[in-house]
Amino acid sequence: MHIRFDVPADPAYAARVATVLSDVYLRKYQYIGFALIALGLVGLWVPIGGRNFDAGPFFTVILVVGVLSMLFPVWARYAARRRLDGLAVDGGYDISDDTVTMRSGDESGELDWDDVTRVTESRGFFVLFTGRAPYTVIPLQFMTAEQQGTLREFLVERGVLPATPA
Repeated sequence: MHIRFDVPADPAYAARVATVLSDVYLRKYQYIGFALIALGLVGLWVPIGGRNFDAGPFFTVILVVGVLSMLFPVWARYAARRRLDGLAVDGGYDISDDTVTMRSGDESGELDWDDVTRVTESRGFFVLFTGRAPYTVIPLQFMTAEQQGTLREFLVERGVLPATPA
């Protein structure tokens, strides 16, 4: 297998990559926020403590921290988009049976397929993981349908992408 394609300079592309990668990193804050909100609401609803103990302020703080935790991913994505605004360089990908080579402007990087532990598909990208952390993305929009099919079959054969999309 050998797939090669170019990525044109597009300021919106960098923001889309940041959004996809931040979805993976920031998902835990939404779960934590939901749990803290639930705990805060239960604590405010159920009387806890003795006659001289008011747990209201404690559970109110937990509730506020939960809401802030749920809003943190929104703020982080907004900040990433603002930081990446105007960042646009030509790049490309060269994908073979052994490696993925990424090029962005004057910089390039290479990832061995043996280091990839799993791949997910999200918002028009293949997200490549090394261990538990996402390492990079491969954009599908710049590939032909034939290249996408070839890459998908390769990833399924390697066992890093489920045979049926989730």
